[in-house]
Amino acid sequence: MQVKGIHHCSILVADTKRSLAFYSGIFGLEIDNSRPDLGYPGAWLAAGAQQIHLLELKDEGAECHDGHGGRDRHIALLVDELESLRQALEKENINYTMSRSGRKALFCRDPDGNALEFIVSV
Repeated sequence: MQVKGIHHCSILVADTKRSLAFYSGIFGLEIDNSRPDLGYPGAWLAAGAQQIHLLELKDEGAECHDGHGGRDRHIALLVDELESLRQALEKENINYTMSRSGRKALFCRDPDGNALEFIVSV
């Protein structure tokens, strides 16, 4: 697996509409309407070739969102494939989850509990 770049960062917000007024209204970031229904409010914003994902979830700290990194602050790294990463994580007994949106993406946590997403670039 080779990391190719950063795809997005996620920010927990209390009110999506208020946050959109801030990020879109002040910074001029455009809403990316390709966000699927993830079961909670939020928005994806274009930030050049990268994205900012607003997640309207209660901030309970790392691993309080059922352990799945997609529902927590995280950085998403573009990769060329996932299988070698999956094998390396299993070899080291590191827990991971696959994306719940159906995308080719894997989530895990670093030793400090920070969520990481690895998403196959298209």
